[in-house]
Amino acid sequence: MKKHHRLFSLASALLLALAALPCTALAAETEGTEPAQGAPPPAVLYPAEVRASEENGMIRLEKVYYLSTRDDPAAIPTGDFDREGRHYTLLDVLKNDLSETDAKDYIEVVTLDSSTKDMAEIIKMLEPEREIATEDGYTGILKPDYTKITVEAAGYKNNSWTVSATRTYPNLSDADASLIPKTITDSGRTLTLAGVDWQEAGEFYNAIASYTGTASGRSVTGYTVSVEYSGEVTKTSRDTVIYTAVFSAENASHGETHLDPDPTAIPEGGEPQQTQPPEPAQDSGGSVAGKIVVTALAGIAALAIIGYGGWRGYKFIRDKKRGYV
Repeated sequence: MKKHHRLFSLASALLLALAALPCTALAAETEGTEPAQGAPPPAVLYPAEVRASEENGMIRLEKVYYLSTRDDPAAIPTGDFDREGRHYTLLDVLKNDLSETDAKDYIEVVTLDSSTKDMAEIIKMLEPEREIATEDGYTGILKPDYTKITVEAAGYKNNSWTVSATRTYPNLSDADASLIPKTITDSGRTLTLAGVDWQEAGEFYNAIASYTGTASGRSVTGYTVSVEYSGEVTKTSRDTVIYTAVFSAENASHGETHLDPDPTAIPEGGEPQQTQPPEPAQDSGGSVAGKIVVTALAGIAALAIIGYGGWRGYKFIRDKKRGYV
């Protein structure tokens, strides 16, 4: 009975594994095939005009795009495509720049404060260039004109300070201060006697007198620097660049490869539509491996069931001969 129970358990386990394997194989096949979420779709430009012509049996299709000078023409579709039973290949991309730009000279006076009137120090303070945008739409880069820098005092303040001077009076008969002048004039200022140093010289005296006084004046509190920045400024009055993608036609039935329809073709409704990207190719490697495993396990399960049935038949015949049945 134990041997019978083991064989039955093995057959059941194999059958359960066989039932679960397709789900596992399916999960393995689908894993990694889901497209990335959140990726922005590529930018597609649609033509404003499409013109067709035929000359010497050659069909040409011209797609006209109106862009600005800031747009990137690399977004214009230039790949091969099929349209109305013909295969089109790019011949050339033509550019017609219709943009117009006005230019003029411009001067801007810039003022700033400075604590010095030293020109070398002032030049260090100036910007080497300034980006300008005028109210009427002109833009450009201006540079300073160092020959037209002006420096003016921004303000003054009153100051006062003490000045002093000395005078020598030799060969005086006596060390008497009354013999010394009480005031003197020095550099236009009146100074008053502050003290006398007496020196005896034989029968006479030498006097060294010191005088002091107050001087006043004004000092500059700072400077205002003015400098002219000049240069050329421009304004775009017309911002249009026409690009024409020229394609030549070849009958699609004669080609070896059939490409997707024209992604920039405008449908009959008049509204351009975004062409859906093709479905990603599925890798069949996982599917083939799963089928091989399923087939192998199915064979093992079948052999186990057949073996179990044979053993049961053999046991029945043996028991019958022995009189057990």
